[in-house]
Amino acid sequence: MAEQLKCLIIGSGPAGYTAAIYAARANMNPVLYTGADPGGQLIITTDVENYPGYPNGILGPEMMEDFRKQAERFGTDIRYGLIEKVDFTGPVHKAWTDSGQELHAHTVIISTGAKAKWLGLESEQRLTNKGVSACAVCDGFFFRGKEVAVVGGGDTAAEEASYLAKLCPKVHLLVRRDELRASKIMQERVMKTPNIEVHWNTETVEVLGDEAVTGLRVKQNKTGEESILPVQGFFVAIGHKPNTDIFKGWLDMDETGYLITKPGRTLTNIEGVFASGDAQDNVYRQAVTAAGTGCMAALDAERYLVEKGIE
Repeated sequence: MAEQLKCLIIGSGPAGYTAAIYAARANMNPVLYTGADPGGQLIITTDVENYPGYPNGILGPEMMEDFRKQAERFGTDIRYGLIEKVDFTGPVHKAWTDSGQELHAHTVIISTGAKAKWLGLESEQRLTNKGVSACAVCDGFFFRGKEVAVVGGGDTAAEEASYLAKLCPKVHLLVRRDELRASKIMQERVMKTPNIEVHWNTETVEVLGDEAVTGLRVKQNKTGEESILPVQGFFVAIGHKPNTDIFKGWLDMDETGYLITKPGRTLTNIEGVFASGDAQDNVYRQAVTAAGTGCMAALDAERYLVEKGIE
C-alpha cells in the first residue's frame, strides 16, 4: 500500500536539508530520501571556508552532519535510500524507492545535485582534495601564490583559469584540441591574461605526487611527446552531470540534463514539483546558493499546498 505524504524531498546536501528545515517548520511533515551520497558533493570536500557562519572553516562532512541534525530537530523523517522511479501524471505525485515502496506525495522537492565529470585517472581520484579539485571558486584560495593547471576547453575551464589567474602566478590551461570550445568573450579573456599559458593538443597522462600534487605528466597528442609540468594544483573543468535521469520524460531540462525552473522560482513544468540546488543550477554550483534554492523550494511548496487547500 502506498504511503501518503505532504512533502517528499529527493536528495540531501545543502539544498535538500535546507528544504527539509523549512518544510518541517511549516508542518509539512517532510520525508527526505538521501540518495546514494548522503550529504551530496560536500561529503568529498575537505575544508569549506566560504560558507557563512563558520569563521574558522569546517570539514564538508561535518557541515552536512550539522545540516542533517538541524533538519531532524524539526521533525524531518530522513531515510537512507534511493528514489528509483517517478510518475508525475496525476495531481498526486508517485515515486518508488529502491526497496519497492510506493510513495504518493502532494509536493515533491528535487535536490539530487550534480556530479563533476572526471578524466578517470587513478592518480586523479587518489589525489582528490590533495591538490586535485573540480571547483576553482571553492578551492582556489588554498593555491594562492602557487602554480596550477586547469584541464578543459569550454566556458567552465576558461572561467576557472581566469579566476585562478588572479590568485596564482601561473595557470596552465590544458586543451585536448587545437581550439577552445568556450564562448568568444571567454576565449578573448583567456588570451589577454598574461599569466595563463594555453597548451594545445595536450592530454593529462598522470597526476604526480603522494600526499599532495607535485606535478602533471602530459602528452602532446599530435606528436606523442610527454613532458612534466611542475604544478601544485590541478583543476578538472570538463563539466558536470546533473543527477536527473529519473526525471527524463517528466520534467523540462536543458540538453545537459539540468532541470528548467520558472525564472526566479523553483517551479518546474509540473504543478507541485519543485527543483533546487545543483540539479537546476549550472551557473553558481555553491553550497550557499544550493541552500538558498532549497529554502525557496520549501516556501514554494508550502504556498502550493495552501492554494490547493491541503492541510
